[in-house]
Amino acid sequence: MEISKKSQGSTLELAVSGRLDTTTAPMLEAELKRSIDGVTELYFDFTALEYLSSAGLRVLLAAQKVMNKQGKMAIRNVNETISEVFEITGFSEILTIE
Repeated sequence: MEISKKSQGSTLELAVSGRLDTTTAPMLEAELKRSIDGVTELYFDFTALEYLSSAGLRVLLAAQKVMNKQGKMAIRNVNETISEVFEITGFSEILTIE
């Protein structure tokens, strides 16, 4: 998994590529902990995300809980496979997917 970060003012965009699973989820979690202070808009770009496991979903849920207090969060450019994971797990009801 690779994470590329774009920050502008209080807006943060994280582009995640590869696999977000048990092995890589701690990397995303650590990046969020380092970067989320003062952020009022958080966006994930999943254009190049190939796989999402329950460990990845946990990280996204934790980020959503933080952003509920600080501002807003949205997930962008979700492919069909990842969209199906969100639908099956019910996360499409919890997260903002653009």
